[in-house]
Amino acid sequence: MEAPRLAHTMSSPTSPCEEVIKNLSLEAIQLCDRDGNKSQDSGIAEMEELPVPHNIKISNITCDSFKICWDMDAKSKDRITHYFIDLNKKENKNSNKFKHKDVPTKLVAKAVPLPMTVRGHWFLSPRTEYTVAVQTASKQVDGDYVVSEWSEIIEFCTADYSKVHLTQLLEKAEVIAGRMLKLSVFYRNQHKEYFDYTREHHGNAMQPSVKDNSGSHGSPISGKLEGIFFSCNTEFNTGKPPQDSPYGRYRFEIAAEKLFNPNTNLYFGDFYCMYTAYHYVILVIAPVGSPGDEFCKQRLPQLNIKDNKFLTCDEEDGAMVYHHAQDVILEVIYTDPVDLSLGTVAEITGHQLMSLSTANAKKDPSCKTCNISVGR
Repeated sequence: MEAPRLAHTMSSPTSPCEEVIKNLSLEAIQLCDRDGNKSQDSGIAEMEELPVPHNIKISNITCDSFKICWDMDAKSKDRITHYFIDLNKKENKNSNKFKHKDVPTKLVAKAVPLPMTVRGHWFLSPRTEYTVAVQTASKQVDGDYVVSEWSEIIEFCTADYSKVHLTQLLEKAEVIAGRMLKLSVFYRNQHKEYFDYTREHHGNAMQPSVKDNSGSHGSPISGKLEGIFFSCNTEFNTGKPPQDSPYGRYRFEIAAEKLFNPNTNLYFGDFYCMYTAYHYVILVIAPVGSPGDEFCKQRLPQLNIKDNKFLTCDEEDGAMVYHHAQDVILEVIYTDPVDLSLGTVAEITGHQLMSLSTANAKKDPSCKTCNISVGR
């Protein structure tokens, strides 16, 4: 079977010094490991003296690509025909295992000018630590390789999704959002102890906290954005919030206009599912000019508060009117403190459905509805 190639995932080089590895291929050969051990059928000739890469530098890191360059001694440099790049997730750096069993960790690239770009969504995931080592190689007429010793091992971490990737997620979410239903309040469910603590230790104001790691692995808000989670979905038959909740039996309700109005900006944060039929959309509401607003402007696609597929705020006959998407579960993050005096706290009458909790929930990487064609 012909080995897979990366050429179709790469953009055209802008200069010879930034040559993308057009000929980077995952050749179905068994290369020696970093300690120089070879199997009997490795297809690699006895080691001859080739320059060993050193002073390796990784740059231009994205969620699914990076540039790599290194220094080499001039000796025998003209004999180099290929580079072998050993790329591993840091936690498995000695196991040489990949998500897809048929993709080896040894990337074989023709010896193009440095730096070169390594790109490929099937072996690079966002926000993931990797190790990389390099060999130089000379392909012989019989197909065998003469190789150098391995370079030192370098560690690096891939980046979060960019706005471009989040826009792709946004477009997928828009497809399934469904029709819009009216809403009048945002609500937050917690245990009684949470609200007691807020009153006693925070002067009655709920405080933003760092978002957990639920949702897409590459989401730039996970572990970074500070905010307060609210819900806004309503029951189809009553137009009111559901009485069940996975987060606690006490609910804070606040009129929608006190959190979401023309003085706030709305951003798309994520789209995911947890091996279920229903999907979640994370939205961020940030007061204009606030630290949360500045954070989101740099990282997230901004939505028109009057015209989007998920959550709208518009004026009709002098009053603000609010709508939410019917067919997704909205998780709304408000980035500033919220005083409990602005709403009401009361016990709900329904059940605490822990199965619906999204705390640190892992996204289903196989779902075609909510994944994009970059690393998971």
